[in-house]
Amino acid sequence: MADLREIKIPDLGSDDPVPVAEVFMTIGQEVEAEEPLLAMESDKAVMEIPSPFAGVIKEIKVKEGDMLKTGDVIAMAETAGEETPAPPSEKPEAPATPEPQKPSVPEPPKAPVQPEKSHETPPVAAVEAPLGKVPHASPSIRRFARELGVSLASVQGSAPKGRVTKEDIQNYVKNLIKTGGSGTGTGLPSAAYVDPSKFGSVREEELTRIQKISGPHLHASWVNIPHVTQYEQADITYLETWRKELNQKADQGVKFSVLAFVIKALYKAVEEYPRFNSVLDPGGEKLFIRNYYNIGIAVDTPQGLLVPVIHDVDKMNLTEIVLAIKDLALRGRDGQLKPADLQGAGISISNLGGIGGTSFTPIINPPEVAILGLSRSTMQPVWNGSDFEPRLMLPLSLSYDHRVIDGAMAAKFIRYLADLLEDMKKILL
Repeated sequence: MADLREIKIPDLGSDDPVPVAEVFMTIGQEVEAEEPLLAMESDKAVMEIPSPFAGVIKEIKVKEGDMLKTGDVIAMAETAGEETPAPPSEKPEAPATPEPQKPSVPEPPKAPVQPEKSHETPPVAAVEAPLGKVPHASPSIRRFARELGVSLASVQGSAPKGRVTKEDIQNYVKNLIKTGGSGTGTGLPSAAYVDPSKFGSVREEELTRIQKISGPHLHASWVNIPHVTQYEQADITYLETWRKELNQKADQGVKFSVLAFVIKALYKAVEEYPRFNSVLDPGGEKLFIRNYYNIGIAVDTPQGLLVPVIHDVDKMNLTEIVLAIKDLALRGRDGQLKPADLQGAGISISNLGGIGGTSFTPIINPPEVAILGLSRSTMQPVWNGSDFEPRLMLPLSLSYDHRVIDGAMAAKFIRYLADLLEDMKKILL
């Protein structure tokens, strides 16, 4: 005998709601256990929510743009009576309070957003909403539009009932750039485009979902934050010798990397210079200084760049930091990071040391006000007062928000960080 069962959002690792990016399932569809049903997106990553069991989708209770959290019911599926539930988290619970909604008649969330004045816009994706009418868009889409400085009243929604999607906003911005228009009165320079196929054969390559999500955020950061980059080199000759000694004595599965030492030193530097661990008030009138120390680490994955966060670095020893790096890197590459793993950083590190290069300009990840870049360390001749001697030098690239941090403070900070790396035993022993 067939049973009608609920499919719920599994543990996301956080109580914060996460928006639905895309719904894969359809009514009447036969799904297998672990088959993706929908995708949920945070600011930096997309998570696929799989079916906990095999069955036939009978009812869909969510739509794109809905904000969901752990335990929310997303669908009803019919299963054979003899099948057993897969994960224990799928025990039957009371039905969710909201009434079921059919995907064909979505009821867009109503957010208290004041309508903006209409603007003169390019001919593509620029149909303005009637005066006084609030465009249909989810809270996450409204926030995304605000980050890019786009008036929703100027964007034509492609979803049912004219609801604005992230793709609508991205296409709108692309057309602004092409035509030299503006979203909120600040003109964007026209980007010259020449069809490359005019000069020979081309191959089209689709961006990954993470690249599509992070691209506009990076663009908004670069446009809205006055970036300045300070460069320095740290003599890690002694650190490298000590690191190798530690690895010879380390337990199996523990491998001390330069990044682990940098994370520990960066925490101490941020503790000494707390402005690097702050958030600028949206009005630009005050700072919020964090009293906790969370550090983001950029991880290269097959889907694109992610920045998972090591929380409470000040409470961790070096071995714990090493294991945290390993755990986040593995889960990031396997697509197993949760929203909580990608939130709460006070400052981030972009490490290109394993690839190469001498320096670069990392882009700040808002609402952070600084980011540290690491390049490959090299042996260089250094004058010791009487002779040149070979020293292992680590290039440091510090990008910072000039509204919050001035050049003198940045120079002191990065020099202090370099001094810590040159004498790590002082802070670890």
